[in-house]
Amino acid sequence: MPLPPGPVYLLQRLPSLVGPPAAVLIADKLLKASDYELPVDIPDWAVGLACVLSLPITLFLKVQYKRWKIRREAAAHGAVLPPEIKDKWLGGVGLLAATLKEFKTGYPGDVFVDWVKEYGNTFNFVIFWESRYFTCEPDYIKAILATKFDSYEKGSAFQAQMNAVLGTGVFNSDGEMWKFHRAMTRPFFSKDRISHFDIFDRHAADALNQLSARLNEGYAVDIQDLASRFTMDSATEFLFGHDVRSLSAGLPYPSNSSLYNSVTLHPSNVSHPANLFSRAFDEAQRLTALRVRRGENWPLLEFWKDGVKEAMTVVNAFIDPILKNALDRKKALQQEGKFTGGGKEGNLADREVKEGETLLDHLINYTDDENVLHDEVLNILLAGRDTTTNSITYSVYMLSKHPKVLRRLRQEVLEKVGPTRRPTFEDMKDMKYLRAVINETLRLYPAVPFNIRTTSKPVVLPGKRGSPPLYIPAGSKSPYSVFLMHRREDLWGPDAHHFDPDRFLDSRVKTYLTPNPFIFLPFNAGPRICLGQQFAYHETSFFLIRLLQRFRDIRHVEEAQPEGSIPPQAWVESDGDRTTKGRDRIRMKSYLTMSVVGGCWVTMTEATAADNDMDAAPSNSTA
Repeated sequence: MPLPPGPVYLLQRLPSLVGPPAAVLIADKLLKASDYELPVDIPDWAVGLACVLSLPITLFLKVQYKRWKIRREAAAHGAVLPPEIKDKWLGGVGLLAATLKEFKTGYPGDVFVDWVKEYGNTFNFVIFWESRYFTCEPDYIKAILATKFDSYEKGSAFQAQMNAVLGTGVFNSDGEMWKFHRAMTRPFFSKDRISHFDIFDRHAADALNQLSARLNEGYAVDIQDLASRFTMDSATEFLFGHDVRSLSAGLPYPSNSSLYNSVTLHPSNVSHPANLFSRAFDEAQRLTALRVRRGENWPLLEFWKDGVKEAMTVVNAFIDPILKNALDRKKALQQEGKFTGGGKEGNLADREVKEGETLLDHLINYTDDENVLHDEVLNILLAGRDTTTNSITYSVYMLSKHPKVLRRLRQEVLEKVGPTRRPTFEDMKDMKYLRAVINETLRLYPAVPFNIRTTSKPVVLPGKRGSPPLYIPAGSKSPYSVFLMHRREDLWGPDAHHFDPDRFLDSRVKTYLTPNPFIFLPFNAGPRICLGQQFAYHETSFFLIRLLQRFRDIRHVEEAQPEGSIPPQAWVESDGDRTTKGRDRIRMKSYLTMSVVGGCWVTMTEATAADNDMDAAPSNSTA
């Protein structure tokens, strides 16, 4: 039975913990055994005190030496270190407390906004003597993701923190393992494959029929939950050939309804595999996000209990049957002599993807390693389910808050596709306003608002606005935030905090985005750019088109939001209408992706033929 995280952490660091006091004891013994006469006898209590003090003194000397060494390296490169955030608490404990408080109850990025105002867009915040060189500067994010790609990696520390959830999958690997997953995945996001909308249509019809039925009962619907089930079923069928039928669990009732306790909290509903998976996967992501914030010493706060492992036991019970089914198919084909594998493991160049073959079918041609299979399945599920769920959720939320945008978008849907026809790839290419609405949603509410890399070698970043170059030492954590970058007024204009899809259509494109495309990175960039970017656009677009073909009005129902999911009045009073913090009537949580606390509860009005005629009229086109 494996040890819990805490004891393992201490065992790994035993030499460094035992070394200093052992050196004191050895020195004392050697002095007493030598012929050298000390001026005074060293009492045992002094030796004991020296043993106790040897650890903090050693730590202090190591920290000071490392700081001195890094300053010398920076000077040798003609550079300086990013400014370091001051903290009144030793070892950056105060900074850790601030980031954890924001994580639990704050608005995403709030603490960083304050630091940016004081220290600039790039700075070093030290937690437990571990430097983290944060940036929301587009040129530096460009360096991390593209121009200096070879100088950055996920890094062993991040991989250890994420290993329980992501394993060695594409989002948590470097080097040859990353290249293997990347090469294996790429064929499944070709234009031809992601333009076949049969899967989307089938699951969207199921989702919207359930939405209509629940609205007809007179209850609000959690659009985040609905979108999650739609994307889960679509992703598992598209990528693994196995629809897990999460929509079959039905939709939850709002917590203020009479059916919440009797139906939503009924044991049969709570224990539905899809519902168990969703809760466990969310908890696993929450705990791993905490690990990243706590740094390399996270095992000390999970000393006897590995909470992620507990949650992943439930997740694995959901994933393992998918793997077993795929491996059983492979064995059956081998026994029948019909298996045409790819030969050498990891060599993806010697076999083409066959018509109708799923990603999992393709992967098992190259490996029987269940860990590799499991990790890739989970990584792709995270990308295929969570990120698109968030995009759909925030898009619907924005439409509920901006009725003019909703009317204009619905007019485009009716003009380009009509009230019933299934949208095509060509339809979506022609729907400029739809893409602008999605882009503006992704700008303000990117699926992955904060990310991190680790320098594999020293990096020198060019100075900004006349300042000297910045030096980032090798082995340094380098977090970055597109969430903050997407909201910078100097990059997007004075209305950067306001939802306005026209910024992706009018003169502001040439003013802001065209000269510097790296100010908009909802899908990352460079060699690790999201392979599923167009798949996500298509899935989000398809769902929104089908939604607006059937429904014309969307209203956010605050009274249906569960307790604790409405922002506090203090946010409104402190920010007012200036930023989304003061305007939002939902609370966000940022784990691996950014979702909504307690869901986003809305009601809609089903459109009639007369409504469609009226909404398609040009008089409704102005936003």
